[in-house]
Amino acid sequence: MGGHREKDGADGDAALLRAVAAGDSAALADLYDRHAGWLHARLTRRCADPEVVREVLQDTFVTVWRSAAGHRGQEAGGWLWTIAARRLVDARRAHERATRVAGPSLEEGAPGRYDTGAAPSAEDRVLAGLEYGDVGTALARISPELREVLRATVVDGLSTREAAGLLGIPEGTVKSRARRARAELRAALDQLNPSLVGGTA
Repeated sequence: MGGHREKDGADGDAALLRAVAAGDSAALADLYDRHAGWLHARLTRRCADPEVVREVLQDTFVTVWRSAAGHRGQEAGGWLWTIAARRLVDARRAHERATRVAGPSLEEGAPGRYDTGAAPSAEDRVLAGLEYGDVGTALARISPELREVLRATVVDGLSTREAAGLLGIPEGTVKSRARRARAELRAALDQLNPSLVGGTA
């Protein structure tokens, strides 16, 4: 209970998402009960502030409520984590903007809403790159299942086994999709901006 279920949970999750898409709030509550526990645990590893984690978790399920109709049948856990990871990055960016506006006293003095040691800025930059600019445009050109594997292995830093469990696919499929995703991403980037991929620095 409260954990991330796999087999019998997959069919149940799909049915719940269809019900949520039809406006069933009880189905959303059931989906929350199934997934909030492991999402909360994973978000907590990324962000030390429990209030921010609660906000991100809430935003994640608000997004699910609004966009369940757009769910394309991929494993629900992977889809939910993609949403949660994006919401966390959005929250970090908002915090960084507020910190810049507030000035150096907040940046260096009291502990802010984030423990930056627990949430490496390199990770933020990777996810930001996957959302915006040439990389974001190129990523949008590759298939959703390849994009999911890239997010799980590159952005979330999951091992092949963890990504396989999260996405509900065999480890061999994760490896082959990761290879194809990198090749397709490189080709798409090359079309958009040849200097980004093979150019000289």
